Amino acid sequence: MPNTPPLASPAPSAFSLPSPARGHAEGVSNDEFRAVMSRLASGVVLVTAQEPPLDPDDPGAPRGEDVGMTATAFMSVSLDPPLVLVSLRAGSRMDDLLDEQPVWAVSVLSESQRHIAGRFAMKGRVSDRLLFEDIPCVRGEVSGSPLVGGALATLECRTEQRIPAGDHTLVIGRVLTAAVPSADGGPLTYFRGRYRHLG
Repeated sequence: MPNTPPLASPAPSAFSLPSPARGHAEGVSNDEFRAVMSRLASGVVLVTAQEPPLDPDDPGAPRGEDVGMTATAFMSVSLDPPLVLVSLRAGSRMDDLLDEQPVWAVSVLSESQRHIAGRFAMKGRVSDRLLFEDIPCVRGEVSGSPLVGGALATLECRTEQRIPAGDHTLVIGRVLTAAVPSADGGPLTYFRGRYRHLG
């Protein structure tokens, strides 16, 4: 049987990926990841929900407190059925609330509503009651959650799925109502750690 010459080792590719950085399991530091993602412009929304009443069996019991949270990690997922996704910091007040409250709302903020975004992005607050006091809102017909007046668009959602993802929870919601109450103005955006306007 004739001798078969040994196969030559493949030449190293000119496009070989660099070895992962030492000292970090995934090859990228937190600062590097933040710096890269800060270059991705995103829209800004206010996620709202209403705490369940203390006694759900008593129709006369006072309703629960309104809770709001500014979010930039919000996106559409599906058209049929209509689904959206919001990313919540695991263990945050909104994450804990949406674990027990299945319906919630989203207001897409306009460029004139930067103060609302900044107000509900504050950390460490105990109550949101005062934060809503001077903001014009209407109650969602399905969720009862506040919908911000002057928002570019509003949605009411019911949680379909909760997915743990690292230090966040991805909440997928089915859209129950959708409205475009205001056609004026442009969107509020978030880029490189600041709220900005288009143009």
